[in-house]
Amino acid sequence: MNLKSLKIFCDIVSRRSFSRAAEDNGISQSGASQVVSQLESRLGVQLIERSKRPLVTTREGQVFFDGCRKLIARYDALEDEVRTLHEEVAGRVRVAAIYSVGLHHMSRYVQEFMTRHPKANVRLEYLHPDRVLESVEQGQADIGIVSYPRSTRAVEAEPWREEPIVLVCAPGNPFAGRVQMSLEELHGQRMVGFDPDLVIRHELDRAIAAHAAEPTMVMEFDNIETIKRAVEIDAGVALLPEPTVGRELAAGTLTTVRIVGDELVRPLGIIHARGKSLAPTAQRFVELLRGHAHDIHDNHDINVAAADTPSNTHVAHS
Repeated sequence: MNLKSLKIFCDIVSRRSFSRAAEDNGISQSGASQVVSQLESRLGVQLIERSKRPLVTTREGQVFFDGCRKLIARYDALEDEVRTLHEEVAGRVRVAAIYSVGLHHMSRYVQEFMTRHPKANVRLEYLHPDRVLESVEQGQADIGIVSYPRSTRAVEAEPWREEPIVLVCAPGNPFAGRVQMSLEELHGQRMVGFDPDLVIRHELDRAIAAHAAEPTMVMEFDNIETIKRAVEIDAGVALLPEPTVGRELAAGTLTTVRIVGDELVRPLGIIHARGKSLAPTAQRFVELLRGHAHDIHDNHDINVAAADTPSNTHVAHS
């Protein structure tokens, strides 16, 4: 039994898939299955219920997974600590970010970090908000970047930055050309909004209702990029974080109107596993993010294609 086998097992459990874990570790699916079989043979117990989809662990498998995950995390931290003893940052940091933050901020920060610490290794992955939280909880990511952050029994959250929320509309919309507006003016308007199960939707609905406005929700999506595409064809107006529409403003495909009478913002935060100290490289990355906490008016669109990132940075899209 070696550390690589334990990591493959943990990845299978975390990803709930032999194929995805095999791809993450550069081996075949049969190779990943063999690793689990060898572990089960050594331990004399079944670790994974293979007949169920998605995969689930047996009781023994869950205990083994919890222990292995701690061993791997401790080894990674130890390796990082040794590498940085001579003040050189040469470890790894795994970052999971919600789509909109990743697309418009994180790539630039990763590139800045790699310029400062060329021997470090950064893995950046964009995920649905629920998956960001799950990734941090399960040890797949060292830190997560989320909106409306809150601490739980499993994760600790710290505020990072606040982004102003503005009305976004197509250039031909009646609101286009306005400098400012109030939320009351949304009454009866066609709106493109977030899915009802997202926190940002709850917060925006509450703010609109406080002004006795009742817009007509014509479309609902779970991500900002799709909302922008709908607004561009004038399907309706939307309330979005200002930094996320920089590219469209520059191209002239969207326009924004400032909201007055209310300070609408989307708070962003950094989360990491509770009770677990960040490794030196991850801690350095968090410090860099803290240094950019007030860059709330950065509207430059960032190209996050893998070809535009440093060679020792992994960018994954989900």
